[in-house]
Amino acid sequence: MEETPQHVLVVTPHPDDAEIWCGGTLARWIKEGAEVHYLLCTNGGKGTDRPDITSKELSETREQEQLDAAQILGVKNVVMLHHPDGELEDTGDFRKEIVRQIRLVKPEVVLSTEPYPMNMLWHRDHRITGQVALDAVFPYARDHLHFGELWSEEGLEPHKTGTILFWGTERPDTFIDIESTLEQKIESIKAHHSQMEGRSEGEFMEFVKERAKAAGAENGYQYAEAFRKVTFRT
Repeated sequence: MEETPQHVLVVTPHPDDAEIWCGGTLARWIKEGAEVHYLLCTNGGKGTDRPDITSKELSETREQEQLDAAQILGVKNVVMLHHPDGELEDTGDFRKEIVRQIRLVKPEVVLSTEPYPMNMLWHRDHRITGQVALDAVFPYARDHLHFGELWSEEGLEPHKTGTILFWGTERPDTFIDIESTLEQKIESIKAHHSQMEGRSEGEFMEFVKERAKAAGAENGYQYAEAFRKVTFRT
């Protein structure tokens, strides 16, 4: 994308997904004046191999880690839906929650997870989040008769989002230069301490750098993040 959006909504399934997949882009846009909002769909309460911790304890830890990571990037606001990890469904209630945030934030750009992987293993929460986010943008947030109570009872008028960027895609067509914000992205990932247990932090961060380097090679950047872009008439 050539222009920096003014308002951005990130619809992310778990704590740490946004930082891993688009943290460099968000940090860059924020430095350039964008206002970025997070919508965290689940509590991340299943993401561990430790037998000595409960889902409730892990959820509390991971939600705080998400707040810390967002602060490192400069994210304006984090809204948490607290859905149980691994239990997202494509329901009207979930769609309404995302529509509410779209109408509140009024983003030019929404970022979320690729809903239609072809040959890649992809957590079902990721697939469902991407699908519901796509539907929420078009047509549900756009048309006033969808979830009309959000307008009549909460004063949230319909909103037309111009672009969705899907991360984790096998078919990227949009590459954003993150050379200036790669280290900030890495620091935000490090905030998710619970997810570093049982793995080498150095090796994982090297993996993050190598993936950004591979994405950058597509367009002559040193480091980049890759997305599939979907646009809508506004």
